[in-house]
Amino acid sequence: MTSTQPHAPITRPHAQVHFGVFFQGVNHTTIWSDPESGPQTDVASFERVVRTAERGLFDAFFLGEGLRLRETRGRVHDLDVVGRPDAITQLAALAAVTERIGLVATQNTTYHDPAELARRLASLDVLSGGRAAWNVVTTDNAWTGENFRRGGYLDHADRYERAAAVLAVARGVWDAFPDGPGGDVARVFVPGADLRTPRDLALDVSTPRSPQGHPVIFQAGDSPQGRDFAAAHADVIFSRHGAVLADALEFAADVRRRVVAAGRPEDDVKIFPGTAIVVGDTAAEAEEKARWVRRAQVTPATALSIVGNIWGEDLSSYDPDGPLPAHDPVVAELGGERGSATTGARTHEIARQWRAVAEAEGLSIRELVIRNAGERGFTGTPGAVADELTWWVRTGAVDGFNLSPWIVPAGLDDVVEKVVPALQERGAYPAAYTGTTLREHLGLREPLTRRGARERAHDAESEPALTPVP
Repeated sequence: MTSTQPHAPITRPHAQVHFGVFFQGVNHTTIWSDPESGPQTDVASFERVVRTAERGLFDAFFLGEGLRLRETRGRVHDLDVVGRPDAITQLAALAAVTERIGLVATQNTTYHDPAELARRLASLDVLSGGRAAWNVVTTDNAWTGENFRRGGYLDHADRYERAAAVLAVARGVWDAFPDGPGGDVARVFVPGADLRTPRDLALDVSTPRSPQGHPVIFQAGDSPQGRDFAAAHADVIFSRHGAVLADALEFAADVRRRVVAAGRPEDDVKIFPGTAIVVGDTAAEAEEKARWVRRAQVTPATALSIVGNIWGEDLSSYDPDGPLPAHDPVVAELGGERGSATTGARTHEIARQWRAVAEAEGLSIRELVIRNAGERGFTGTPGAVADELTWWVRTGAVDGFNLSPWIVPAGLDDVVEKVVPALQERGAYPAAYTGTTLREHLGLREPLTRRGARERAHDAESEPALTPVP
């Protein structure tokens, strides 16, 4: 892999690699069919992963979540992960069996009540000793909204406006409780019109402040609007730019420009792309393992389902080792399929592109889907991978990586036992935790609303105001 990456100057010669683990929600890249795989609803699977990550001095355990099961043609899509316990509830259980690692809960701003969500996140933060984080996500589709009797609920363009308002309420709740013993607890007034709630709310805050002040804020939107939201509000941006260095450098430069434009220091938002690591004792062994992983991630049924989603029909009768369908896709709006919308015009364009590639390279349906998945991270010997990861961090492309293990719960073992020691030998990874809170692990400044007058003035312009009630 190293030979395919462009050269880039070292701008942060003493930077260290940081790791988080992303325990995914819906996906087909976790190989649940393998005999070594554990159930994704069993607390033992979660506990094994988080204990391994903490042993490897990871900053955080990041839990994905969805509010509705995915569907295909009106039936539950059961070829991959289809559901799991509530994220905050699961992380509260894991807080009891860990001491240092951060606990990141994905929580949706569209459908949760903001005051109740703020209280639950604050509770996790207090109970864990200041290790909680919130991955702020949005939803605008009616497919999820049906579970909340609201349909789509929000126009697509309004989803980040709602997210900013919900986050502003949460920060108001977290700021209302005084530091340390004693002091007056403020009452927070939440203007309902800004949150699309049926009435105004006066909140009596009941959860004390944690050692880190606020839960850390993660954000994963990649659109221009999502990047602007992260630049203005987040502590960490979780990106998809974790496979090609040039792409990661371009993304980092864009995000940092937006952070400065939002009135914040350039390094105020840490960049953690999602990625995967496959290692072997030799380069050849690692490449062979990576090929096996990619093939195991795309089962025959998964390949037919992915192609069938574009063609708009059930292709289960097709041979996955045969060619793509000869006919054109059905022209339809696939708004509920697998939880995402694909227009008919777009499906024709994708089908034309796929046919051209398949014919040029002689690929079957399954081979094409595997090819389209592309490279998903870093493959090589532990030393080679350590060199690559160090290079990425010290060129300023990233601050760390959220690793997605391809098998659970043993998928982090090679990283912790082989890659982490190689990084430590290079002086590119900590030898121990130096703090107790997630904010300390990540090297973050204090929460935005608790900084100086300039930062507070900026927040007042970009977030709905919270007015104390006498």
